[in-house]
Amino acid sequence: MRTPVTELLGIELPLLAFSHCRDVVAAVTNAGGFGVLGAASHTPEQLEHELDWIDAHVAGRPYGVDLIAPATYAGKGEGGDPVGLWERIPAAHREFVDDLLTAHGVEPPEPPPVGRRRRPGLTEEHARDCLDIAFAHPIRLIANALGVPPDYMVARGKAEGVAVAALVGTRHHAVRQVEAGVDLIVAQGTEAGGHVGEVATMVLVPEVVDAVAEAAAAHGEEPVPVLAAGGIVNGAQMAAALALGAAGVWTGSVWLTCEEAETAPATKAKFVAATSGDTVRSRSRTGKPCRQLRSAWTEAWDGPDAPPALPMPIQSLISEPALRRVDRLAEGGHEGARELATYFVGQGVGMMNRVRPAREVVYSMAEEFAEAVERAAAFLEE
Repeated sequence: MRTPVTELLGIELPLLAFSHCRDVVAAVTNAGGFGVLGAASHTPEQLEHELDWIDAHVAGRPYGVDLIAPATYAGKGEGGDPVGLWERIPAAHREFVDDLLTAHGVEPPEPPPVGRRRRPGLTEEHARDCLDIAFAHPIRLIANALGVPPDYMVARGKAEGVAVAALVGTRHHAVRQVEAGVDLIVAQGTEAGGHVGEVATMVLVPEVVDAVAEAAAAHGEEPVPVLAAGGIVNGAQMAAALALGAAGVWTGSVWLTCEEAETAPATKAKFVAATSGDTVRSRSRTGKPCRQLRSAWTEAWDGPDAPPALPMPIQSLISEPALRRVDRLAEGGHEGARELATYFVGQGVGMMNRVRPAREVVYSMAEEFAEAVERAAAFLEE
């Protein structure tokens, strides 16, 4: 295939695969797509280790890195002090989490001692450190998953010859991203897993494509390519995305049920059994609206007795230790933990009904794409 995205990134298929798992990233890249390592929660040391591994397994084929450098977050301008952020967790929130876990037979985790409280990942300091690591490797793309990429990310990408991508959920956001100098827009509909807005992919993609084209025309420039994202798990949807004007697709959820995925086994089993109606947008994990699998955890936080979610990244300080313990117990068959277990996933989960290798997913999507294009062509008169 040949689209502006395949030309930009030097790939065979305009299929980008976001994953926190290095094995998935490498498998997709080796199969002709483009793997993107989600590194928002990685420490710089972890990121270095993962990128070294990917470099050793992709034989020079292109891949990218996705970070979160939010424009606003609790503690911004205060050095990301980990002790100070932990102290901002109200007692009522700690009690709510402890009571929720206890009600499901899960012993609440103890807060780490002051000396072991590391800086949260969703800060500018963390993003800068990880950018230094990422640009020391042969990446072809750097993406900011939340908001407009900061100036230092765009400038570094331009200087290094690395494409800068950004995710958007509205037409207005897309125009702001173009004005900021990004090279690639990911129009992510509300169907997607993770941080999402409220506009559906079918509406958002053509709206963003038109907005980007209008912004480029106003400056006498060529429009930057747009990727479609949100609920895309098969090749027919990829064909639909290109028909809407996208130059490719950005996918995430579909890789969570792959053999190589890092998904906790109990959660992976819940994904395979889930329907498209089993997800929910909730602030209960990061403090910002995130689509994830509906569970006893999300239901409790959306209930009338729940305290309001804390701002990013403080909410993660109470959610992540609890949910990591839940995942470990769920894997061992703990019923209460299984009820609580959740993870970021989009509405396409209803079509993710079996576990298979990542390269098989890539090949299936390519075949399904070709079949969908042939079906559409058959409607045209000779």
